[in-house]
Amino acid sequence: MTPTDDSTLAEAASTFAALGSEQRLGVLRTLVRAGPDGLSIGELGARSGVTGSTLTHHMKILSAADLVRQVREGRRIICIAAAYARMKSLSEFLLTDCCADSSHPHKDHRHG
Repeated sequence: MTPTDDSTLAEAASTFAALGSEQRLGVLRTLVRAGPDGLSIGELGARSGVTGSTLTHHMKILSAADLVRQVREGRRIICIAAAYARMKSLSEFLLTDCCADSSHPHKDHRHG
């Protein structure tokens, strides 16, 4: 991602909007903690504290943002955090130009 690219800015804004709910962020964090095997929809609800139609609503938004995916295994639906590279890219997007206009760079940020 390059911060000067308008399409990149729009993509980042859209993804951050999908994360703009405490419940959605909690659902995503629960899936990240579960790792690549994911969780059944029931287990995800139990662990995240978000269930029923509310969980379905949040999963639709996270899926539309390509942050999670759902896979049917027989009668079960497995939810998986699918965008680790994208999440990392978003954090790098925010920090790429850290302190670029400051004469006092942040102590935790090193250019180069």
